[in-house]
Amino acid sequence: MNLHRNIPADREGMKAMIPEFRTTKQQLFFTDTESVYKPVIEDEEEQFRPPGGGGGGMRMNFRMPNVEIYQDQSTGKIISKQDFMGKNYLIEDSIQMSPWKFGAETRMIGDYQCHMAYYTKTDTIRFSRGTESAEPQIRTSEITAWYTDKIRPFLGPDRYNTLPGAVLAVDINNGERVILVKTVEMRDLKKNELKIPTTGTKVTQAEFQKMVAEQMKQMGGRGGMIIRN
Repeated sequence: MNLHRNIPADREGMKAMIPEFRTTKQQLFFTDTESVYKPVIEDEEEQFRPPGGGGGGMRMNFRMPNVEIYQDQSTGKIISKQDFMGKNYLIEDSIQMSPWKFGAETRMIGDYQCHMAYYTKTDTIRFSRGTESAEPQIRTSEITAWYTDKIRPFLGPDRYNTLPGAVLAVDINNGERVILVKTVEMRDLKKNELKIPTTGTKVTQAEFQKMVAEQMKQMGGRGGMIIRN
């Protein structure tokens, strides 16, 4: 993920305080109908020391959020487990088909020939500060995915999994965020590698976003809710 891409022009100084890129590791476990996408738990937090800091100065720690996404294609159900402010929340939803378009290009990813698909994702962001609400803003993202028909369909990282094959790579906004498979291992699953998340407070997506926005306002930030179309 390129952390500098979304820094506003009037806050250029923040680039010296955070790394330009952040890399995380995820795992996708799957059966014929189910899958779970979750982070690889690292032993240590990622640390960043601004350049020119020498032996002292500020050091920033980055901890990977504990987000698990479980999906069952046979029922169309998706359960997202997210931690926020030290608490776990379970968000249940239905799998939504993305408006993919198909390109003619192909590329090799590991041993798999992959086909290109793409679409434009639109989010409506409603901001508020205190009791006042600002005009909603439209944010668009260009999504490009590469999938192989040699592994079962409707499988992929995060929520990029509604194609006629397994998604092995995703590019968001030409390098703003890139997801790329490193290894594919076909084997029997071990105990607890794929299980439905059950620990956490059940909330809707709208309730979770509202809670995050309210917390941002309490911390002095600009609260916002994203409505995904």
